[in-house]
Amino acid sequence: MSTYTYQTRQGAEGGPRVLGVLHAKPAFDLPSGACDCHVHVFGPRERYPLAEDRTFAPGQASVDDVLAMHDRIGISRLVVIQASPQGTDNRGVLAAVQELRAKGREARAVAVAPEGTRVSQLEAMHAAGVRGLRVNLQSYGKSDPASAARALRAAAAMAAPLGWHVQIYTTLQVIAGVREVIRELPVPLVVDHFALASPAGGLDQPGFRDLLALVGEGKVYVKLSAPYRIVRRLDGRDAKPIVRPLIEANPHRMLWGSDWPHTGPWPGRPRERDGVEPFHPIDNGAQLDLFASWTTASERRQILVDNPAMLYGFPSPRAHSANS
Repeated sequence: MSTYTYQTRQGAEGGPRVLGVLHAKPAFDLPSGACDCHVHVFGPRERYPLAEDRTFAPGQASVDDVLAMHDRIGISRLVVIQASPQGTDNRGVLAAVQELRAKGREARAVAVAPEGTRVSQLEAMHAAGVRGLRVNLQSYGKSDPASAARALRAAAAMAAPLGWHVQIYTTLQVIAGVREVIRELPVPLVVDHFALASPAGGLDQPGFRDLLALVGEGKVYVKLSAPYRIVRRLDGRDAKPIVRPLIEANPHRMLWGSDWPHTGPWPGRPRERDGVEPFHPIDNGAQLDLFASWTTASERRQILVDNPAMLYGFPSPRAHSANS
């Protein structure tokens, strides 16, 4: 993983601080119904204890915090993702979606469910707003394709009857190792954070052309999320040679996410498992400007609005406006 690049712009000055970070207003107008497809919410530990097998311990990041950030940068929809420290206890994520809806925000969730979870439990999760199941390998350092294949098949078997998708956090090499399994899945697969592709590796880095093929076939969505995890230039130009081929392979299979509140290791420092590991100070308005530098206006609408609406079941913004 590259050393994180902290994009900030002068335009952030004077804005509200959210968890200590100033977020700039993006330099472009976001389309109505723009969706952040990757955020986490961490409630109080006394109410939502962290999993015993966690590899890090995040601080608190509330619904009000994410709404303040989204109001600043112009996001109106969001998808709350179950993070690795939350294990298979989805109560915090489901409570966050309920609170978001009570505050008038359109929200969905991606949960984690162990193999064999009862259908009645999955149906209750669907009613609460869940639309996908996450397979997180990278946070635990897992890279065995055979294990990845088993986990994908098990998650897909639970997701398919409900019309959900499966989401995976892993590397290009693992994606390449399970490409035929992915082609056989009965549900779409969403890949987090560019599959951690390296901009310096270009198109011929191991696994990238496999990912491009799967995107082109419509089997895989890629989240153009958390660019600070892969770019080294503040203007993000180093990532464009791998981002453009992904978009051009199939713009209908691209998503955007902030990855707020920006967990992740700090260079030269062990993970904080028992205390509170600080979040990274990422300006999400600047992250949206990076995204804009890689895309056209029509692509931005496709990626920010249309693709999430289809995948997560949000109403069309046009239809929503007509009915309001």
